[in-house]
Amino acid sequence: MTVAETTGGVVLRRALRRQRARVAGGIALLCTHQATEALVPVAIGVVIDSAVATGDVRALLLSLAALAALFTVLAFAYRAGARLAFAAVEHEAHATRVEIVRSALDPRGRRSGMRDGELLSVTASDAELSAFVVRVAGLTAAALTAIVVAAVALLVVDIPLGLGVLIGVPLLVVALQRMAPLLTRRSTSQQEALAATTALAVDLVSGLRVLRGIGAQDHAARRYAGASRHALDVTLRAATTKGLHLGLTTTVNGLFLATVAGFAGWLALQGRLTIGELVAVVGLAQFIAEPVQTLGYCVQLFAMARASAGRVARVLGAAPVVQPGDAGPPTPSPSRLTLDGVSYAGLDDVSLRVRAGEILGVLAYDPSEAEALVALLAGRVPRADHRGTLRVDGVPADELHIDAARAVVLVEQHDVALFEGTLRDNLSAGASVDDEVLRAAVRAAAAEDVLAAHPHGFDRLLTERGANLSGGQRQRIGLARALVADPPVLVLHNPTTAVDAVTEGLLATRLAEARGAGTRGTVVITTSPALLRITDRVAVIDRGRVVAEGPHERLLASDPRYREETLR
Repeated sequence: MTVAETTGGVVLRRALRRQRARVAGGIALLCTHQATEALVPVAIGVVIDSAVATGDVRALLLSLAALAALFTVLAFAYRAGARLAFAAVEHEAHATRVEIVRSALDPRGRRSGMRDGELLSVTASDAELSAFVVRVAGLTAAALTAIVVAAVALLVVDIPLGLGVLIGVPLLVVALQRMAPLLTRRSTSQQEALAATTALAVDLVSGLRVLRGIGAQDHAARRYAGASRHALDVTLRAATTKGLHLGLTTTVNGLFLATVAGFAGWLALQGRLTIGELVAVVGLAQFIAEPVQTLGYCVQLFAMARASAGRVARVLGAAPVVQPGDAGPPTPSPSRLTLDGVSYAGLDDVSLRVRAGEILGVLAYDPSEAEALVALLAGRVPRADHRGTLRVDGVPADELHIDAARAVVLVEQHDVALFEGTLRDNLSAGASVDDEVLRAAVRAAAAEDVLAAHPHGFDRLLTERGANLSGGQRQRIGLARALVADPPVLVLHNPTTAVDAVTEGLLATRLAEARGAGTRGTVVITTSPALLRITDRVAVIDRGRVVAEGPHERLLASDPRYREETLR
């Protein structure tokens, strides 16, 4: 499936196609259940006329045995059919959730325009609701089967009655269907409001420490209360619409039932119906209320599924941020990473070269220009959005497959992302790594205190986002993880902003020992004098351009602005 054809309708049709075996089995069994249930009042009428009214004991016993068989089939068909139908919903919801997560984790990035909380809402709620389309298919087929069987039975008893049902029920369904667009709009608004509230909650929880630090928690609480109130209002409007639809369905259905039963009673008074036939007609009229009600419920269910499918399609159909090439890993070259005349955001015609075995320091006076450089090196910028060429081992980065590019260049972000699990899992990132390698990386990152502070060592459990570590510990564990990966080119962005001066000096020395030899290249984007001191040379960026380049000590001695920025 291409991005262009991913729509809400495609998501719904694909769900039916993907679960077609379960859907077909569920439909067959549920239709059998409804057909047999429709035959129950007919069978009771036959029993009354053939056995009760005649006093024939043998016919009564045979009739009771037939009723028992009918109820046995009825019960089995419903139980097995419902099981298949619910299994189809759950399997489809699971498959959709996996696709959403895969899309969210796409290394190319996705332009869905959704915040993390909204993606969470789509994954948790909309994936389940969009899968309800398979349940709608089974319920609709079963309800229509029930109505057709009941109408045929009524035709056998009395043609006008049967025709009235065959004509009246479709008219009722079409009339009730008129509210479907409104139900869809209200359901869409409800899901969007709930997703926005969830996204806000995620943002507030993740930034709770900062909010408390600046005393803004009360303002944040009021903001969330306002968003929650809006979500409540939208939900109540959706519930009102659904209630109105249900009320209309029930009312119209009751009037239709009364009309059929009244007409049947008049026919019985005229002598055109027997007692058994009257019982069968009244029973069928009462029974028809259930499938008509079910069709009304299916309209609501389909409206919710359609609204959620549109939100799922927005995630799955989002265009990739970058379009990488398909070239394999490049051959290592003396220039591991090269920027030739690159312009992007605040950067203007920047040229840099990272040689094999070199540690290059980059000092950007404007933090936004450092962020732009990090985004470029991380491969997050579409080719059309920047000028110039970024080369990895002499090959233009946009010609490389994204896995090939990232096998060479690893960017360790300033905001370290740690995950719930053991320290070992966070350091190894799922790979099988020897403890000695982990220990060496931890030492190089000056993070031995994290390891020594807990009796479980590498098996120490970290909470979500590494919240049970300090900011400095999280930064050093993130650096250690990058060192475990041992990439040919490592890009570090302000890796010591939360680390004290003594630890920072120790970390800088050990980082130089770990990365300052061989064929590997390292880029350290920072304002830290301790880190700049261990670099082979420093490139200074001011107003988007490289304005100075040379060893740290020489720049300190010759450039007053550089000295001011690094020593303040």
